[in-house]
Amino acid sequence: MTVITDRKAFDKSATPLLATDAKRLPKLLEKLTPAQRRWVASGDFEAKPHTHCTVPGAKGEVELVIAGVRDADDPWALAHLPLKLPAGRYALGKGPVTIGEDKAAFGWALGSYQFTRYRKGRRKPADLQLAASDKVAQALGVADAVKLVRDLVNTPAEDMGPAELSDIVREQADLFGAEFDEWVGDELLAQNFPAIHAVGRAAARPPRLLELNWGNPKHPRLAIVGKGVCFDTGGLDIKGAEGMRLMKKDMGGAAHAIALARLVMQRKLPYRLQLLVPAVENSIAGNAYRPGDIVRTRKGLTVEIGNTDAEGRVILCDALAYAVEEKPKLVIDFATLTGAARVALGPELPAFFANDEKLARKLADGAEAVEDPVWRMPLWRSYRRLFESEVADFNNSGKGGFAGAIVGALFLDWFVPEATPWAHFDTFAWNDVSRPGRPAGGDAMGLRAALAALE
Repeated sequence: MTVITDRKAFDKSATPLLATDAKRLPKLLEKLTPAQRRWVASGDFEAKPHTHCTVPGAKGEVELVIAGVRDADDPWALAHLPLKLPAGRYALGKGPVTIGEDKAAFGWALGSYQFTRYRKGRRKPADLQLAASDKVAQALGVADAVKLVRDLVNTPAEDMGPAELSDIVREQADLFGAEFDEWVGDELLAQNFPAIHAVGRAAARPPRLLELNWGNPKHPRLAIVGKGVCFDTGGLDIKGAEGMRLMKKDMGGAAHAIALARLVMQRKLPYRLQLLVPAVENSIAGNAYRPGDIVRTRKGLTVEIGNTDAEGRVILCDALAYAVEEKPKLVIDFATLTGAARVALGPELPAFFANDEKLARKLADGAEAVEDPVWRMPLWRSYRRLFESEVADFNNSGKGGFAGAIVGALFLDWFVPEATPWAHFDTFAWNDVSRPGRPAGGDAMGLRAALAALE
């Protein structure tokens, strides 16, 4: 349960939880009994962010919890508590710092997250009871979308291939009354998606393009596209063992796109939504695409394959070309596209690119408002020279290893008309270390920023 909003299920004896920062801790201590003050002092509790103190009662029970927080606006303020507090029921009390119930719900729900598909959770999370409200319901909906991203990315490729991604998209379509379609294997060639087919044709599990459509046709058209490389060996330009170890997460862009589409439908935002997920495995076999091959694309442009490990942009270009045929008012894509973006910004800060200043500002403002950090990088079109080709319209990899994240974005830029507002997120989709509410493993990065901008 973890977050309980049904008043009929409320427990009047729930343990009160008071939030404070270091500055206001003395004020809180003045309201405690002498015994409680001595207990807090004995533990050297200083109310630093993401710390807590459990104060016992006369019978040894937890009578009170004091949570150290950064401030009232931190969405992760209480996220450290569900798996650290003794199992039981807790309720927000009137502490010096008032945590909004929507932020409490969001942080508590994600602080309770454990990936349990293959083993039991290490323990039962503590429960938090909160008054029901639209804000709390929306916060829990966002938390569920983040959990969906985490579950999809954490699931190994054996159980999360193109067909399983198809099942997930179909489930969302059924849940919200959307239309679902897909093209599988050689159907991609028949329907003019040659680049997707080229990347995925060597895998035992055939490549697919998944499509979901939802909403009123009179509303502005929104296209959301996600890179669905379910496992990436690097192809014939094979990755080393260390580089391949986490490649189950190379469908992290698809996970983000599916989750964002889910939130658009769940909140009934006024868009005509199109979700597109090219789902492939970049595998090695006798019919794998090769370095030096020329791949045709849906747009008619030809691509020389400089590196088979730069496959994400190759599948995305067909999906983007298809998306813009319907003249959307806005296109957003998510992809675990380049290691260069991680070199530039590290694992916690997704890069985003935008061809429209108004859209870029909305994304940056949305990111700040919900504390979902992203960083804009430039579509520096002068760098198109870095993937020039003597035998095709351009190469899929840049020369000299320079500006790798920009080159990846510029490749996609070829397939989106300049007049169509478009944003591209190059996200890691993975926490390399655990933080409160954000355990090591798959995670959503940039999802909440994009939702805030769409709203």
